Amino acid sequence: MRKKPPPALGLELARSQLPTLVSQAHAGEPTIITRHGRPMAAIIPASELAELQARDSGGAGSLLALGATGKGLWRLASDSVAHQRREWQGRLG
Repeated sequence: MRKKPPPALGLELARSQLPTLVSQAHAGEPTIITRHGRPMAAIIPASELAELQARDSGGAGSLLALGATGKGLWRLASDSVAHQRREWQGRLG
């Protein structure tokens, strides 16, 4: 079952309700803060922030732990199409 998305509040409303939002975050209820309708920040429990930071610093499950760029794994689309065309024509011809 999916969690419902956290509520979103405009910046001015969030500013006026900051003590309440912090209490809610401490209780495990995050809030998204928007500016002109676009998400800009989130108020989350400090424990979740620590988990995110540990994950991003190269811990298990982090993309940074892979340590590679993937360079050379992707061919240009035109090269791939040309290769497939040659292969197809060779089989039919």
